[in-house]
Amino acid sequence: MNSSHTTCGFVDLGDTQLDVDRFHRCGFPEVVYGEGKSAETILKIFRSLLEHDQDAFATRVDTDKAAVLLEAFGNDPELEIRHNELGRTFRVYRKGSVKEPVGQVAVVTAGTTDAPVAEEAFETVLWTGAEVQLIQDIGVAGPHRLRAKLPSFQDADVVIVVAGMEGALPSVVGGYVACPVIAVPTSVGYGASFHGLAALLGMLNSCASNVTVVNIDAGFKAGYVAGLIARNGNKGR
Repeated sequence: MNSSHTTCGFVDLGDTQLDVDRFHRCGFPEVVYGEGKSAETILKIFRSLLEHDQDAFATRVDTDKAAVLLEAFGNDPELEIRHNELGRTFRVYRKGSVKEPVGQVAVVTAGTTDAPVAEEAFETVLWTGAEVQLIQDIGVAGPHRLRAKLPSFQDADVVIVVAGMEGALPSVVGGYVACPVIAVPTSVGYGASFHGLAALLGMLNSCASNVTVVNIDAGFKAGYVAGLIARNGNKGR
């Protein structure tokens, strides 16, 4: 039996105050940050979101927590499950609830080591309802790779660029596309990269005017903002 109750747009789940009105205010439901939460807490939040006809999505979900969620929802014929082990995301939604994609987003990585952060961004964009493609390993160490892949994402509404080391790729991409570029620094690199700080500072100092920057390893934040840009741009069209 569910002991929760809804008051003033949020659900009191005891240890969690779930904001079920966020979908109406902000366009997307509340998202669960799974790190530091127990599997039981995530499960409780997911069930409440589904009860309110909202897409349940969590980031930073490790394999043990994912196993609990899979066991809880995996046998329900009315639900769809999307678990990205590399990106550490977990999503549950009702069958038939996903609409046609709105807007186009590209997620680009400098190297394959950036893949976990890129996958988090990719899954987040999908959750927002935009069309998304993932293009990997086209960093500045081999600039000819970027030129070869450019036609596949040059017309996107927004490009997410995920890079560690010195963080140079977003500036280069920004010089080729007529759309916002969201730069995501990753904690990939040797000692002087300072766990992503060098990439973050490099991206913040980009001379490309269309580049903006999110926090280190913040694939979710980049995907969320990209989804908003894609959706609102589609409204204009």
